[in-house]
Amino acid sequence: MSILDSIDSPADLKRLDAKGLRSLAEEIRGRIVATVSRNGGHLASNLGVVELTLALHRVFDSPKDAIVWDVGHQCYAHKLLTGRRDCFEGLRKAGGLSGFPKRSESCHDHFDTGHASTSISSALGLLAARSLQDEPGKVIAVIGDGALTGGMAFEALSHAGQLGLPLVVVLNDNKMSISPNVGALSRYLSRLSTTVRYQNFRSRVDALVRRIPLFGPWLYPLMVRGKSAVKALFFKENLFADLGFEYVGPIDGHNLPAMIQVFRELRSLKRPVVVHVLTRKGKGYELAEEDPARYHGVSPMRVSDGKIEARPAETFTEAFSASLIARGYADSRVVAVTAAMAKGTGLEEFRAACPGRLYDVGIAEEHAVTFAAGLATGGMRPVVAIYSTFMQRAVDQVFHDVALPRLPVTFVLDRAGAVEGDGETHQGIYDLALFRSMPNMTIIAPSDARELDMALAYGLASDGPTMVRIPKARCPAEEPAAAEPLVAGRGVFLRRAGAETLVVALGGLVPIAVEASDALLREGRSADVYSLRFAAPIDEEAFLDVAAPYRRILFLEEGVSSGGLGEALAALAARRLPRLSFAALGFPAEPFAQGTRAELLEMAGLSAAAVAERLRRDEAEAARIFLFRASGNRE
Repeated sequence: MSILDSIDSPADLKRLDAKGLRSLAEEIRGRIVATVSRNGGHLASNLGVVELTLALHRVFDSPKDAIVWDVGHQCYAHKLLTGRRDCFEGLRKAGGLSGFPKRSESCHDHFDTGHASTSISSALGLLAARSLQDEPGKVIAVIGDGALTGGMAFEALSHAGQLGLPLVVVLNDNKMSISPNVGALSRYLSRLSTTVRYQNFRSRVDALVRRIPLFGPWLYPLMVRGKSAVKALFFKENLFADLGFEYVGPIDGHNLPAMIQVFRELRSLKRPVVVHVLTRKGKGYELAEEDPARYHGVSPMRVSDGKIEARPAETFTEAFSASLIARGYADSRVVAVTAAMAKGTGLEEFRAACPGRLYDVGIAEEHAVTFAAGLATGGMRPVVAIYSTFMQRAVDQVFHDVALPRLPVTFVLDRAGAVEGDGETHQGIYDLALFRSMPNMTIIAPSDARELDMALAYGLASDGPTMVRIPKARCPAEEPAAAEPLVAGRGVFLRRAGAETLVVALGGLVPIAVEASDALLREGRSADVYSLRFAAPIDEEAFLDVAAPYRRILFLEEGVSSGGLGEALAALAARRLPRLSFAALGFPAEPFAQGTRAELLEMAGLSAAAVAERLRRDEAEAARIFLFRASGNRE
């Protein structure tokens, strides 16, 4: 029996000796690599925090002591240690474990996470609530150096220092390099600062100095400044001390005994502390260690060489990358901006092709948008590429800094619509409802690579803001009719045979509509297909002209139905074409859990088979009503 198979809860770690913990770390890495190679998922980040996770659970008593993971894409070891070992093979699969912390899964998961820079805020709030109710237990926020670039993290650090509550912030640093000598001195002094003896000694000295007659009031601030000056002399990392934290580190994040000792010592601290831990992303899997960016999030792969199965067609992301490079070659004003997603959004190739014209601002979506507004004001043509789910963080910046002043910024929202594997927090189904009503905003949803190229060209030539929505999917075969030039607010027919039913679709659902229509045609039925292309603005008169000849319209929207485009078109049709039967299919406001893109579309009734069946039912119902009325009855 392996050691991992004997771990049913964090309490089981208490009985293991140092050798057992080391063996357990290797078993956990093996289980993570094996599972991710089959299911896909976040690999490098999870391999890098195995020892850190073991140390935290060895010293602290979860769930009484709350461990809050920032982003949560490094929680696999945590899940294996907290009673989810036997169901770990279902990671990121429909009906299986989420790839992120999830409260409904375990009492050891205190927050549902998936976005960055939130852990310190949520952990501080939890600690404040416990403090008000005199509840025991430590609260630990684990945040990576990347997530620390988000402004929200600094807002939380500032507030934590102000409150002075004993929050533990573990800074998982997998990039910074610190020289051995400075590191050794830092570790020694940091260990000293965490001991109860030192804290008591410092408190007595501080109180004594303040009580010195006449000299105390001015001597104490001088002493504090002197201590800060000494720290600044030896440490570059004095920001945390300035914010009111004790600073501990840097500590080797793969040295289990060292971390266990430090965590034990700081348990009794009565003030906030930052523990700076150095880890190596991809630790234990050589390919991921050598190229952690490539192995951050992976598709199912072969463990021996990391190769992924051959892909038959390019993705929308790859098509965007190629199109942007071509536009960049043609126009030196074209620049790209992203928020720590250069690889995921396809911009790494642009970085190489157009040196000096890619700005990766880190996990700071709000800044990315307003920075792009500045670039546009200065005469450049910025393209901001951010995942749809992360663009939610910059709604006000899009409105206030880009849309309202009508600046020529092109936004490319990758992962718009159903997103495979990553669960509720990553579904790109809210952007249409959030951005469609903004002033001066154009939103285009291309249905293939050629339309994507046209959409990007349209945005770069526009004198106002443009959003281009692209799904996380393969580009379908190009429809000949989709080659027609873009006309503002208007779409294009892809199937037109004089049917009584028209299927109107947007972006990634256009191929679904075409497939459903073709399936009906094979049965001797028919349904025309209209690709809307534009989600905003809509040429209402043109749309009414398109809709007028039909008895029924079925609208397909890869976004939430509530507040979406379908509702607006239904209201328009009800006002102007009251005899028209209009129905809209979209996602519910509550997002689905993890699954493949096909499974998520099926859940929402948006698969080709589901749409075809809906069309058959509508046709049958229309025929029933016709016969009922023809018989002389009235409803």
